[in-house]
This record gives sequence, C-alpha cells and structure tokens, in this order.
Amino acid sequence: MCRNIVPLNNLEPAATDEECHDAALQFVRKIAGTNAPSRANQAVFDRAVAEIAHAARHLLDDLVTTAPPKNRADEAAKRQARSAERYEAIRVYQQEKRAARVTS
Repeated sequence: MCRNIVPLNNLEPAATDEECHDAALQFVRKIAGTNAPSRANQAVFDRAVAEIAHAARHLLDDLVTTAPPKNRADEAAKRQARSAERYEAIRVYQQEKRAARVTS
C-alpha cells in the first residue's frame, strides 16, 4: 500500500472530507504515475480525484464495525515508529555498503 495513504476507517474523530480528498489525490497520482498532470489531462485528473473522494466518503460513512474507535495520536505514533525503523534500516544498509567499498 502507498505509505502516504493512511487508513481512515474507525478513527476518533471521524475522517474529514479533506482527508478523503487527500487520500484520493494520492491514489490518483499513484495510478497516473505523476504528481501534476499536463494541462491536457488536468480535467480528467481532477474528475478522477473528485469521484474517488466521493466514493471514499460513502465507503467510510457506510462501513460498520464493532471495534472501538482508534485514537488518531496513537495511530500517528505507530506510523512514525514504523517510518523510523524503515529509515534506520536504510541508513545501516548504506553504511555497510560504503564500508564494503572501502575495504575492497
């Protein structure tokens, strides 16, 4: 899953329309393979974002769960911890790679 798109279901407070739009924008960018469409594709790009945001809003509004709502701050802390682990692993790998080049 794209790391920039965060789960929006079952949060307290509930996901906003802006969050649905942001998730839709990230999704369309991923599918289209571009951050900014050309002028020729801008209308199609914007329409896709609006349609996906609309569908996401309906999905979130209609989902039913018995699980207690997730705390936004706790979920953000978990994402930050996973990110820190990922970047530390990359840093260690690059450091080992540099060390191997020096010894060769």
